[in-house]
Amino acid sequence: MTETPPRKPAPITERFINEVLERLRQNQLVRRRLPVWGRIHIDRRLPFLFLYRRPLERLDEGTENLLLGEASYVLASADPSLAGSLRALVEGIIHTRLAEFGAFLLVEVWSSCEEPAEADGLSLRKPGFRLLHTGSKDLFPTVEAFERSLREIRLRRVRSEVESVVDWDARPPGLSPWLSEQMLTIDGVHQLGLEVRPVYRSVDDRNVFPLALRDLRREFSQSTKHALVEFIRERTSLRPSHYQMLGRRSVVKAVWQADRILAGITERMNFLLSVTPVNLQAAWADFERNRGARPPRFGYRPLLIAPLEMKRELFSAPIKRIEDPELSWILREKQRELDWQLTALAARDSRDFLYGSLLAFGNVGPSLLRVARNVLERVPPSAGPVPDARKVTASEFAARARREIDFFKRQHDQAEAGIKITSDVTGLMVSHGTLLIGSDLHVPSDRLEAMVQHEVGTHVLTFINGRAQPFRLLCAGLAGYDELQEGLAVLSEYLVGGLSAARLRLLAARVIAVKCMTGGADFIETFNTLCNDHGFTKRTAFGITARVHRSGGLTKDATYLRGLVSVLRYLREGGGIEPLLVGKIGMDDLSVMEELLRRKILRPPPLIPRYFDDPAAKARLQAARSNTNLVDLLIQEPLLRSKQ
Repeated sequence: MTETPPRKPAPITERFINEVLERLRQNQLVRRRLPVWGRIHIDRRLPFLFLYRRPLERLDEGTENLLLGEASYVLASADPSLAGSLRALVEGIIHTRLAEFGAFLLVEVWSSCEEPAEADGLSLRKPGFRLLHTGSKDLFPTVEAFERSLREIRLRRVRSEVESVVDWDARPPGLSPWLSEQMLTIDGVHQLGLEVRPVYRSVDDRNVFPLALRDLRREFSQSTKHALVEFIRERTSLRPSHYQMLGRRSVVKAVWQADRILAGITERMNFLLSVTPVNLQAAWADFERNRGARPPRFGYRPLLIAPLEMKRELFSAPIKRIEDPELSWILREKQRELDWQLTALAARDSRDFLYGSLLAFGNVGPSLLRVARNVLERVPPSAGPVPDARKVTASEFAARARREIDFFKRQHDQAEAGIKITSDVTGLMVSHGTLLIGSDLHVPSDRLEAMVQHEVGTHVLTFINGRAQPFRLLCAGLAGYDELQEGLAVLSEYLVGGLSAARLRLLAARVIAVKCMTGGADFIETFNTLCNDHGFTKRTAFGITARVHRSGGLTKDATYLRGLVSVLRYLREGGGIEPLLVGKIGMDDLSVMEELLRRKILRPPPLIPRYFDDPAAKARLQAARSNTNLVDLLIQEPLLRSKQ
């Protein structure tokens, strides 16, 4: 029986190439599949192209993933029958761009296949790269930039090894050159070869290490942009102001799908409302009657979700298919946080709730504990309420909040937010952009503006700004957003002159209470610590303790002071407030948000707070930038009052 010879793959047709080049001339996105295997992806007009050829004779899992964060790449099979048509495609791209930019850089990436010395096939090796170049003087600054940026790549805190080699044959062993000799003689055409040590898989190539690959992919993407900006500024007519502008702008469908799933879970879960007691006033009355002899019993809203069943939906989010490493990172972090919160909700009103809370909101570290103790030692307790001090009612607060939202509408005509007075909450809360006001709210008049800027000028404003972005999670909240949100909100209280001594002590006491609770103290022990050791009234101590012990132990209240300390540190290091207002983001997301703004994936936020135009607020902001101690900063503030 005669065996049928394998069919040769269909080549890349001239029509296909012409269609690609025409789209490039019109500056349109090109994203097309290639025969056998592979893809061409080019975001826009750019003077570089990354290349990868999947070898036929060996496994090479994971290597192509390194290129997915680039704005311009070709992934293709190394099948020899495709070599001619691939060359025609790549040379056509170069000709299309060369006249516009004056120079073009081709970077081919492949993995090394040398046997490492380690005997253990599952060991994670030290990251390393070999950079192959022709030795051209024109390309020398670019080669140096690649060497520097690649050396900055770290995996498990181990810095990469980088070897630079002069070699005219800058391509994988055994494969034909991408460019013809004629193309290589054209002035402005440059190529580099980049061999990667495959630390993201086992020595026998059979096992991929997904976390190592994910980390290396993100570092590699940042590294290449750092290097490419040197080539572009040195050799081409482009003048990007920042290396991050070279990142990809197109977003694959999986990003929108994952964003929709994660934001939907966040909104339906409504974590904070779900863990907040609905009977605080009655619980206090009962606690007061029994003279603090028995801990209160709290009641909660019925859960509208099945937390553990919702995890099935959570992990259906197609994050694995997301090519952009920065978007993949922020979505994966949010997925992980939601997993922890759902775990906590499944154990609501039990001691097991605390474990999920610790994962989601963290514990009190030594440095934060020192700050809290310093505040309580140096800021004396309030002497009590001022006799006959005017109180603002719930309806009056709602009217003032409405004026603030009207101020937002003058900046952005889609600045809509709800205001609801309800008996379901005590005090104030913003939930999904709606300001909830407890019906029995009574706010000291001298704290009105501070509380408006905390709730509306920060929480509502960032919700509206987030809603103006293409990602729903920027209004629902990225991972760890609570800490930055609360820190920024407390800072706004200071900037409008309303952060009182009593308020600062309250934030510090919450940290102490969280530390007591996580250290094993029960409700009564935490309550007594606040009363006996730190001079709080029984009513105030009860409120703090209830917030911390609710649902079985919630550590979120430590985020207020921790967030304020983080924001003040950020300001002292030269950061601006505007980037913090793009939506509900975490401090760790700042660099990603700035990059996405530069890549034009995000839009500038439409709203800024009222206090931005206040000379007194500007003076306080300058003081915050130059002062290294939180207590000193607030004691020096002329408007800081020892009485609430």
